[in-house]
Amino acid sequence: MVDIATRVWNHKWKIDPIVRSLIDTDFYKLLMCQSVFRNKPDTQVTFSLINRTKSIRLAELVDEGELREHLDHIRSLSLSRGESTWLRGNTFYGKRQMFRPDFMEWFENLTLPPYHLEKRDGQFELTFEGNWPEVMLWEIPALAVLMELRARAVLKDLGKFELQVLYARAMTRTWQKVEALREVPDLKLADFGTRRRHGFLWQDWCVQAMTEGLGEAFIGTSNCLIAKNRDLEAIGTNAHELPMVYAALAETDDQLADAPYRVLADWHEEHDGNLRIILPDTYGTAQFLKNAPDWLAGWTGIRIDSGDPVVGAETAINWWTERGEDPSEKLIIFSDGLDVEKITELHARFAGRVRVSFGWGTMLTNDFRGLVPNDGLAPFSLVCKAVEANGRATVKLSDNPRKAMGPADQIDRYKRVFGVGEQEEMEVVV
Repeated sequence: MVDIATRVWNHKWKIDPIVRSLIDTDFYKLLMCQSVFRNKPDTQVTFSLINRTKSIRLAELVDEGELREHLDHIRSLSLSRGESTWLRGNTFYGKRQMFRPDFMEWFENLTLPPYHLEKRDGQFELTFEGNWPEVMLWEIPALAVLMELRARAVLKDLGKFELQVLYARAMTRTWQKVEALREVPDLKLADFGTRRRHGFLWQDWCVQAMTEGLGEAFIGTSNCLIAKNRDLEAIGTNAHELPMVYAALAETDDQLADAPYRVLADWHEEHDGNLRIILPDTYGTAQFLKNAPDWLAGWTGIRIDSGDPVVGAETAINWWTERGEDPSEKLIIFSDGLDVEKITELHARFAGRVRVSFGWGTMLTNDFRGLVPNDGLAPFSLVCKAVEANGRATVKLSDNPRKAMGPADQIDRYKRVFGVGEQEEMEVVV
């Protein structure tokens, strides 16, 4: 087993780069990238880093030169022969050759496009511009680099023994969570923690702990590189990025209202089974389901990623029932701000009524709360989002208005088009 504390003590970026591979990313990014490559390859997008936790002044913590070194290193990466073979030949979600030859040929020759970086008001302004299939692959590695550099900055003055004790305490905390989750019957849980992880080595350790500690209850990881190295299932479907960009490309209000369903119609042509998971909250779950075409009710399940998870799940169950579907055969994936207590509560409420699964993120791979002075490693909300498509601003409303993004006038327009009324604000932890 890797001695994480010693590696952190000795780390040099050329020896221990934060991002080691182009497949050190979430599986859903590659699935979405193939869909975009097929359907919208020439769309021009801009992705931008957004720090929702303004109190964390990243540009005052992280050295700009070191950040540039890691970003430049990522641009030097390409798929290895083994990685390409794994993507081309492995079985994902029961399907062999998930990734088509034309997409794989493109991916094997990919160099990520340039980035633009500057400092402003204690924060980094980091943006990526270009063709959508290329630019979208910057999101996960960019976040992973910033999160790990922040952790390194906080830990840089700790001695070797202090680091040993820190990681021993963090490991003990994680294992206590494993022991608690062992008591949940018929649990199904996956690692969704790549984007806001403490570090690659720590995520890899957490995945190994879940594998040994939870057995069949641990169903896989969203991280493709770890899935490959640990012979685990790669887990993931689709994300808010798709409807956000499709909506920005809409010319009229009618086209805008149809955009979230157009996304899933394209997805429907490519995928079946457990890859047919609806993410309904981009412009409000209730209105999305109210106006959804009947064929979507036949999909496998729904992922709940914002707002009150109980309300979201009950809304989904009612929707399936009204559409003549049996909710007990449907899958609900909870993935927003989860930790042991919430996982346990949600499982107790919904198990048996629906098939329940959990995508456990930041509180699995980055829970160092209270382990250093001033709580300097507490998780915070950092995202990298598509903010523009073909010159038009993107918008996200969410089921939690604190997660909304976009120009104020466009937010008002989207609320009108999608019929979104008053929403309950909830704390955004991650």
